[in-house]
Amino acid sequence: MNFIVELEAFAADRLAPIVAAGTGATTGELKQLLEVALANEISVAELAAAWVPTTAELDAKLAFARQAGDEAGHFQLVADRLRAHGFELDSYRIPPANPLFQYLGSLTTTLDRIAAGLFALEMIAYGVNENFITFCRANGDFETVRLYDTLIQPEEREHHELGKRLLAKYATSPEQQARAHAVVEQVLAIATATRAAAASRLGVACFPGC
Repeated sequence: MNFIVELEAFAADRLAPIVAAGTGATTGELKQLLEVALANEISVAELAAAWVPTTAELDAKLAFARQAGDEAGHFQLVADRLRAHGFELDSYRIPPANPLFQYLGSLTTTLDRIAAGLFALEMIAYGVNENFITFCRANGDFETVRLYDTLIQPEEREHHELGKRLLAKYATSPEQQARAHAVVEQVLAIATATRAAAASRLGVACFPGC
């Protein structure tokens, strides 16, 4: 089986419990969940931006730069929605990095960063955002549904596709493929634990982002 196809199937299987946890959720408060999205979007933007100057491979450097810019745009879209709920952006402070972003920030090789930040992280984001869209629709927030459906999700999907293409280029040996697989597995494991803890705190498991 093609390595990328196999890795995506593995990731989808590990991601399934995370996505399933948010299915049918009926509790939670939209403003609070949008604040979670805000933190996630700026965290990914900062992470990808930090990787740009220390990535030698031009195509990967540009992919991280694109990811950083897109996620910054998502931050602004979510911030605009929060303003409709009375949110004051000027007083917003980015929360400390959670265990997932601490791990991501520790990665130093281009292969690890592609596997973690473009492939795995964006696959998680797309999956959990779909549940959040359903939640927003059920709660009558159709403007947030529109933003995610038409603007945010297409870009999250393209980031993941970029990750697939770059992994196909840079993970060619058995050793490189094993390394990429291990990084993806670690991201999914940490994300599972981090999101479970956040779901317990928030009282809902369908919050967006990573």
